[in-house]
Amino acid sequence: MDPGLTRCGIAVVEDRPGRRAELIAAGVVRTHPDQALDERLAAIADGLDEWFDAHIPDVLAVERVFAQHNVSTVIPTAQVAGLAMVAARRRKVPVAQHTPSEVKAAVTGSGRAGKEQVQFMVARILGLAEAPKPADAADAAALAVCHLWRPAGLLEGADRLPHTAAQRAWAAAEQAARRKR
Repeated sequence: MDPGLTRCGIAVVEDRPGRRAELIAAGVVRTHPDQALDERLAAIADGLDEWFDAHIPDVLAVERVFAQHNVSTVIPTAQVAGLAMVAARRRKVPVAQHTPSEVKAAVTGSGRAGKEQVQFMVARILGLAEAPKPADAADAAALAVCHLWRPAGLLEGADRLPHTAAQRAWAAAEQAARRKR
């Protein structure tokens, strides 16, 4: 899930043999900026409940919220991420958080990839003619792929090193993100 107050991106991706992934569904839960904040959050919560009930995920991968240049968006984004985590918890679905640089590294091999490159790779990885629309849905799909492809050693705390260039880039991005916390 790519949390957002106006457009909350959601994607369901299924793991396939041979390090492949299949897009099951992608979309957004939308709210209007003219609505009161509590109405918007309630609408997002309702939309998330619908997605959870329709798709019954094994895990929720959500973008880790961090202070970016536009600090005014951080709190509402964190509120939406919190709604998703509560919806997951109520269904006993584990939650994983990934930073934007982790996601970029996982799908492109570079933690500094641009949005267009991420969307191109999401489409390619999922075998689609084009990335899901709008961009928030593609970002959610990238988060799902990131989680699916997370190097097993990093996930389980094992001490083996990632063996592909993309996994090494991802591990470096993840370590850098941890140092910032």
